[in-house]
Order: sequence, then structure tokens, then C-alpha cells
Amino acid sequence: MESTPEKLELITQYFDDFSQSQIHQFGLLDELYKEWNAKINVVSRKDIDSIYLHHVLHSLSIAAIVEFVPGSNIIDIGCGGGFPGIPLAIFFPEVKFHLVDSIAKKLKVVEAVCDAAGIKNVTTQHTRAEDIKNRKFDFAISRAVAPLKDLLQWSMPLLKKQPGAASGPDFIRNGLICLKGGDLAQEIFESGARPKMMPIFKIFPEPYFEEKFIIHVAK
Repeated sequence: MESTPEKLELITQYFDDFSQSQIHQFGLLDELYKEWNAKINVVSRKDIDSIYLHHVLHSLSIAAIVEFVPGSNIIDIGCGGGFPGIPLAIFFPEVKFHLVDSIAKKLKVVEAVCDAAGIKNVTTQHTRAEDIKNRKFDFAISRAVAPLKDLLQWSMPLLKKQPGAASGPDFIRNGLICLKGGDLAQEIFESGARPKMMPIFKIFPEPYFEEKFIIHVAK
């Protein structure tokens, strides 16, 4: 692999098999988000200078535990400015990602970033997940959008019944995968689900990921 920009070392120290196209796409995200965030605020001001740690690597924690099968369909519920969907779309170029948000201006940023970075496997839809009809996905992904109870209510009707569309540990069957932080005991209790949890700090031992988790609920 050719030398990568210093700002990408945070990612390439954990993932070392990217193509040059993927490295290029990841490398564009910093300036693209800074440019668009000045127009439409989709990343908090305190986070914009830490986009690779707080947003890109955080999103890629999902890729560290699951290998989405080429051709599978993933819905990102409440995608905001495109996380975790856009980093995962770069990571899995053969997988289709459908990014959904109820705020149209956020999707404008998503579309502009994908266009500028040449990310071809992302579609967007200005809607609420609960209003989507006649479409089924292999997985739903989300990051800190809503309580787990709500995410399950929105996502489960959108998921295919059969297991599959991913390889890797038994931890992953088709279902909801979300990124959450803090003390989740009450939220999980109220959801009525029995999710599997993985501490992101075990995957990426960076202080930022202490108390952050990947939550998986199978269909």
C-alpha cells in the first residue's frame, strides 16, 4: 500500500486491506464535511476536527464485526450527515446502502459527499423509516438516533425474515445493528429485547470509545 495521509492513519492502523480507490474516498471525507458543515450543520462544531475518530472509525466498528455479503441491502435509519452509512458504503462497495432521514437538508449533504467522492452504492430517501412500505432490507443500521425500543419498532417491519446476508461470527444475524453509548440498562429493559452488546473499546482501544457499544438485535 502506498503511504497514506497522516489523518487516515487512525483508520489504516486497524484496517490494512483497502484499495487505493477506498483510501482516496476516505481521504476526501475530511475536507468535504468541513466544507458542507459550514453551510449545513450535520456534525457538531467540536467534532468536525475529529471526524476520522468520532465519525468514520466509529462507523467502521460495525465493519470490524460483520462482513456484509455483496449484493445485500442495508438501511441506515436517521442517517443525519451520513454516519454510519457513508463510511460503511466505502468499506463495502458491493453492498447497497439506503440512507433515510426526515430532514431533507441533511440528505443534501449526504448526496453531495457521495457525488464528490464517487460513492456509487448509496441511495437516499427523505422520509421516516416507519413510513417506508413495500421494501425489505437485510440489515438496519443506526447511530444514536432514538431509543432502542423505537428503533426496533421502525426497523423490524423493514427486515427480511431469513437469516444471512453477512458472514462472520455467530454474533451477527440479519437484524438491527446500532451504535450507542453510556448506561443502556434502562433503555434495553424498556425495549423488551435481549440484544447482544459489544464494547467498541475492545475493537478500537481509543479513549473516545470507552462506554460506546455495538448493539445487535436479530430479526
